[in-house]
Amino acid sequence: MLCLQHVCKRFGGLLAVDHVSLAVEVGRITALIGPNGAGKTTLFSIISGFLAPSEGRIFHRGTDITGMPPHLLARRGIARTFQIMQPFAGLTVHENIAIGAHLSRRSRAEALDAAADVASKVGLGQVLERPAASLTVAARKRLELARAVATNPELLLLDEVLAGLNPGEVAAMMPIIRHLAGRGITIVMIEHVMQAVISLAEHVFVLAEGRIITQGAPQEVVGNARVVEAYLGHGAAARLAAAGGTHV
Repeated sequence: MLCLQHVCKRFGGLLAVDHVSLAVEVGRITALIGPNGAGKTTLFSIISGFLAPSEGRIFHRGTDITGMPPHLLARRGIARTFQIMQPFAGLTVHENIAIGAHLSRRSRAEALDAAADVASKVGLGQVLERPAASLTVAARKRLELARAVATNPELLLLDEVLAGLNPGEVAAMMPIIRHLAGRGITIVMIEHVMQAVISLAEHVFVLAEGRIITQGAPQEVVGNARVVEAYLGHGAAARLAAAGGTHV
């Protein structure tokens, strides 16, 4: 589905993404985790066309999409959410989602119908005609997800879609993500909520200082000594092991 080959991104003298190579399999939920500043969102921005890589190539279903702009990637079926939610505050929930549906070249009537269907799937069916500005943080997260899903993607990049939610809100959102994957959407998620990573992801890549330091099944990765040290600092793995646990 998605293949990155030796992708780098430099900002002046800073190497934010350092020769990242990874492959995402069709139909899987894949997680990208790592400490703050690891380069995760920068990598998403490169994949989704908002930043050009300094080096390396990106392939989607075998086609080189390196440097392709976001609107063309959307037509190829690649969509993403953003950490900072920016709905059109003066529009309704329905209208916000319909804008995403228009990107798949539907008529206005078709876009509105598709938007209503997506809203019901993410739990916004009862607030369709409310202004987006009136939504709670949890509902805005769902709206951000709905706007991306409305583009009818086959590859969905979720950038911390659970950040800022309380445990109950996280628990309510996880079945929605699982349902989207069940519909055949391949999902790559940046996430700090380890409960969700372990529950949802089938494969995990760990990014630290711009590099992939390990990958594997969620339960294996979160107990990996290199992962613990990436999050908590040098010597943390030994200290946690001595204390009887190695969980991030």
